[in-house]
Amino acid sequence: MKALIFDLDGTLIDSVYPHTLAWQQTLHEAELRVPAWEVQRHIGISGKLLVRTVARARGRSFDEAAIEQLEARHDELFRDYAPLQLPLPGAIDLLRFLAEHEVAYGIATSGRRSEVQGSLQALGIGPDTVVICGDTGSGKPEPDLFVACQQQLGEPPADCLIVGDSVWDVHSARRAGILAIGLLTGGFGEQELYNAGAMRVYRDAARLLAAIDELGLEFD
Repeated sequence: MKALIFDLDGTLIDSVYPHTLAWQQTLHEAELRVPAWEVQRHIGISGKLLVRTVARARGRSFDEAAIEQLEARHDELFRDYAPLQLPLPGAIDLLRFLAEHEVAYGIATSGRRSEVQGSLQALGIGPDTVVICGDTGSGKPEPDLFVACQQQLGEPPADCLIVGDSVWDVHSARRAGILAIGLLTGGFGEQELYNAGAMRVYRDAARLLAAIDELGLEFD
């Protein structure tokens, strides 16, 4: 294995629950009463798909213009709910280890560039790192974001590993033809991630770093 591709929210940054609260409030303002647990189960997919999914379950629908307005409102609320953009345990150490050992890595997130900039800064990710955002292609569970990141890293799918926190990350990885690793930091259970197709599941990035030799990465 020569490269790692990371999801962002819930994998490297503790932002799943701020996203949940922001989406719940946004949907409430659109007269959609969606409990927080149900919203959380959809964090990781694109905002457009999240809105369509929860709306359809309640006999509602929104056109593209309305969904774009809801996404903008979510972004506004998210900035209020998540001002700290705190890295999850071990995230910075893991990225630093990869950089020091010259292991290629990139970020592929369904979040739009406007909402992830603070997270990238908190992780110390500079302009040289490959970052693919949801406003540049179809969001998860489509494989586009992971495929774009893999292609920019210049490694074949068989030599890459995807690290994510949700079943949507694992589904996207499988569709991209790339093996996936699951972390428990996004609220999905260990068995759920294994059932989705994860090859390994770790508690967080710190545990992943402690077990880095299990991944078969090429480094000195």
